[in-house]
Amino acid sequence: MSSRLVALMLALAAAVLLSPARAAAGQEGGRGVPLPPSECPDGTDPMAFYKCALGKVKTATPPRAADGTPDFSGAWRRRSSAAHEDVEAHPRNPDDAGGPSVIVDPADGKVPMQPWADARRLAHARTVEHPTSTEQQYLHHNAVCYQSGVPGTLYMVGFFEFVQNRDYLTILSEEAHTYRIIPLDGRPHVGKEISLFQGDPVGRWEGNTLVVETTNLNGLTWLDQRGRFVTEDVKVTERFAFVDPNTLLYTATIDDPNVYTRPFTMAHSFRRAVAPAPAIVEEPCHEGNVESMRDFNSAGLEVFPGISARQARELRSAWEAREKQR
Repeated sequence: MSSRLVALMLALAAAVLLSPARAAAGQEGGRGVPLPPSECPDGTDPMAFYKCALGKVKTATPPRAADGTPDFSGAWRRRSSAAHEDVEAHPRNPDDAGGPSVIVDPADGKVPMQPWADARRLAHARTVEHPTSTEQQYLHHNAVCYQSGVPGTLYMVGFFEFVQNRDYLTILSEEAHTYRIIPLDGRPHVGKEISLFQGDPVGRWEGNTLVVETTNLNGLTWLDQRGRFVTEDVKVTERFAFVDPNTLLYTATIDDPNVYTRPFTMAHSFRRAVAPAPAIVEEPCHEGNVESMRDFNSAGLEVFPGISARQARELRSAWEAREKQR
């Protein structure tokens, strides 16, 4: 067996093992979690759900917390496609069941990457479509149990528990040891010298919509297993809004002018898991994953080290200079 084939098999096996369980069809939210009906179709077409939900959130009557704000507390199942594999539309292959794009802006469902950045991610991400490259190839950060960042945490797995009080929204995930704590008081962001896998989120209310702005991300995470990346300058703006008492419209706008030609937005639905709602399942995992990395390293794979904002600007300048000479 060739070394190239061995490397590809290792990469594919890792992706399969690290991919979250997919939700069952119909009204089941995965693991037999019953889901109530929704006023907007949310099973297979994120764009159709998004267009329907935009109108519904304007007149929806959300459940209320004691302080009068919308209450997101409860167990929630993310619906829609396998964005953790590819945020764009992608066909079925040995590693994933395929799915439509979760990008709702731009309307063509395509990620507006700068040309140099798209070429870079194709070279760095080993996939079925691009199994070889002359450049160093990298693994998704989940291969060593690092957290998925923002917005990846909210689509890397499918089941979540939201815990809310007056001051914070805490989101518990089945992805390893991942959780998010979002202040709801509109406080300023921490200093620029601090960078984190989950960044620094700041929440505020716009009517019945919770808007969460996250900065201070460390730029070490991919948006999907096709290698779409960001730098530490990225700002992610998320919106959580009730479509009906048991359905949420979730959108995330990614703004990183170092990598993308314009901000772009993805959308998902979350459906409340009604009784008997299961508890969050612990997925034990340790950062570093040394034993598995030995096999990956022997196949020539490393964990993606990130590209800084400075590096991105330098790479773009070099790309543009080469293009002018052609």
